Amino acid sequence: QVQVVDSGGGSVQAGGSLRLSCVASGNIDSYCMGWYRQVPGNEREGIATFPQDGSARYADSVKGRFTISKDGAKNSLYLQMINLKPEDTAMYSCAVYSHSWGKCTWPPIQWGQGTQVTVSS
Repeated sequence: QVQVVDSGGGSVQAGGSLRLSCVASGNIDSYCMGWYRQVPGNEREGIATFPQDGSARYADSVKGRFTISKDGAKNSLYLQMINLKPEDTAMYSCAVYSHSWGKCTWPPIQWGQGTQVTVSS
């Protein structure tokens, strides 16, 4: 039902920063939200999640460098990325999922179209 649009990707040099945005058509406070990334040929990797009533969780590979946040008034989810590394190069997508018994449920009910992040050495 809810639609999301990803943006903010681009090409940066190693050590640079980017801020990704995910704008939803509905109230994001009603859902679990998260960011995923995928390199062609590899499995999709969950990098940051924001449960409806919980604290943000991060993959070890991005912990300390990426920060997930949201703005309910703007129905927007963000991913602030600093100290980017070449291995961060991937297609990044926002995901929306429902929740049950205090846990976010898989699979997501909606995905953003993806925004490309390319980090050069």
